[in-house]
Amino acid sequence: MPSKIRRSFYLNISFQINKYAFSGGRDTVEEHRKYGGNCDVDISYQFLRYFMEDDDELESIRQRYANGELLTGELKAIAIKEVQRVMTELQNRRKEVTDEVVKSFTVPRKLKYDY
Repeated sequence: MPSKIRRSFYLNISFQINKYAFSGGRDTVEEHRKYGGNCDVDISYQFLRYFMEDDDELESIRQRYANGELLTGELKAIAIKEVQRVMTELQNRRKEVTDEVVKSFTVPRKLKYDY
């Protein structure tokens, strides 16, 4: 993938999450530090629930956000990094798919059932 397209792709993910991902944070930094954020409605955290592979790290992020130690912008930055990682892996896997691989999945064959 050309670097210009890759850069545009990453900027698009960053822009979309920063602009449109609903936040469970408070109105002000002081309120957020005092009361913490709501992970149940925070879209960035929901992305992490699906894409982050380390459950211990996810729980640490949830606790820090709910306690007000982690701000919304910081949570969104973590989510952006994780979504970009997953999308890069997906693109790399797609590059490995050849016509032979596709054909092996689409060739008509008799199905065998063991009942």
